[in-house]
Amino acid sequence: MTLHHLIPARATTLGMTLAASALLLLGGCASNAPMPTAQMAVAEAAVQQANNSSTAAGAPGELQVAIAKLASAREAVAAKDFDRATRLAEQAQVDAQVAELHAQSTRSRKAAQESQDAARVLREEISRKTPR
Repeated sequence: MTLHHLIPARATTLGMTLAASALLLLGGCASNAPMPTAQMAVAEAAVQQANNSSTAAGAPGELQVAIAKLASAREAVAAKDFDRATRLAEQAQVDAQVAELHAQSTRSRKAAQESQDAARVLREEISRKTPR
């Protein structure tokens, strides 16, 4: 074998190694989702809307879960883990909506109970004043 034959073989091997490395590097970048800017904005808005005194009183646990997941989503964005950030932002949005709905349900149950109590008191009052 002459030197002429060895150079192309080594160059080909080196070229293939570089190409494989480039593909792996690009593949690693491609598998990571793009920054979830829109999903983060939606999650931020949902948590901000849910974060009020009514929801804090009616569904404090659910609200805290939403706030914590949004904070974790922000950390994932900072770490450039966009797949995780997207999942957490989506979960934070849903958790914020659940907190609002739970608080609304609690308020509705309380209002229904107050109406029932008022109706009972009114019936008792009518029954005392009605001659027998």
